[in-house]
Amino acid sequence: MSDLRSLSDTRNELKRCPDLDKSDETLLQRETSHYQNYQQTMSRRILALNPWHGGSHQAFLEGWARHSQHDFTILPLPAYKWKWRMRHSAVTFAQQLHDQLSDERSEGPTWDVLFCTDMLGLAEFRGLCPEVVRRLPSIVYFHENQLTYPTQKDEERDFHFAYSNMTSALAADSVWFNSNYHRDEFLNALRVLLRRMPDFGHEESVDRIQEKSEIQHPGIESPDADQGAGGNSRRTEGPLRIAWVSRWEHDKNPELFFAALEELARRGVPFEINVLGESFRNSPSCFEDAKTKLSPHIRHWGFAASRAGYFRVLSESDVVVSTARHEFFGISVLEAAAVGCRPVVPRALAYPETLGSNDDFFHDGTAAGIARSLTKLANGLSSPGETACFADANRPADVDRFLWSTRSSELDEAVDKLCEHG
Repeated sequence: MSDLRSLSDTRNELKRCPDLDKSDETLLQRETSHYQNYQQTMSRRILALNPWHGGSHQAFLEGWARHSQHDFTILPLPAYKWKWRMRHSAVTFAQQLHDQLSDERSEGPTWDVLFCTDMLGLAEFRGLCPEVVRRLPSIVYFHENQLTYPTQKDEERDFHFAYSNMTSALAADSVWFNSNYHRDEFLNALRVLLRRMPDFGHEESVDRIQEKSEIQHPGIESPDADQGAGGNSRRTEGPLRIAWVSRWEHDKNPELFFAALEELARRGVPFEINVLGESFRNSPSCFEDAKTKLSPHIRHWGFAASRAGYFRVLSESDVVVSTARHEFFGISVLEAAAVGCRPVVPRALAYPETLGSNDDFFHDGTAAGIARSLTKLANGLSSPGETACFADANRPADVDRFLWSTRSSELDEAVDKLCEHG
């Protein structure tokens, strides 16, 4: 890192010189080129703590590590009992690192930067961890937050976890959010919460977090490059194929999705459904009801056993529907869109930010409205030539900006920037 800084200092000094001749300009260009090449090949050592190593948290970290120029040491904990993970992970990770560094009798820094997610109490961790880790510049990544994440009942919310999110953000050198929507919703809600405190509300904390926050969208996989599954631009004959890719939980509002499909069936519109997504022990009962009511339309039902299988089912789908009440980013919908599925989603949450302003991508939030959108798409399949180019015509134009091949380099650059100035 000292070599990188000396190159940067030389470049900046040359730029400030008022009387550059041609030889100086040549030197400046050569020095700048060396600096840029050095930056491109500089590999940082990232210590990544992931208290909830499952779902999108795991996919993000492993996807970034797989495509990054940097070297990752990932300390994971199983995705189990999230409240307990938030309570104990600071102590657990600190102890693991004390044991590791003691066993290795390490001298000096082992890593260049500390990365963690919103599930870690970073302030607690930095008070407990080895000194060599405490000194590292730190990044906290907000996949979600415990202040605006929906609960089934308002009284179930434990504001201690929301406050832990705040102290983690204050303890970090850089705070990354997965979307503008997420950052704005969290900071606005945090300001409201702090105003309710009996005293010492520390409302200025919101501004401090805002100043060091940045938007770093997660990446999505490219099925052509990584999974061996092709897109559906040359779809086979058949009715409209509709995909569900969200978790089987109440905040995704599956009741509305299945109500729209029942309306579609009542209209006599031919369709098939591919119901993907992760299910849980207490998944909403509407899934079992729909499995019976819509059985003639089912093409695939349940969690895909592999990523290749997942993308294969997506490649056989025409439309991906979201009825979510909560979505801080929406990786699954974007992955489906990248394969070639037409998104039909709420005009809310992070979707306008990630999918753009195409009116045809959004529904009005009612079962009848979703059914109308799907009917229009189903009717379009009967048009001459539509079957052959359906996916290409309905794929969002700029979805490729979220592919890991692009996002990994942008995340790497953000890490470099923090290391240089942290």
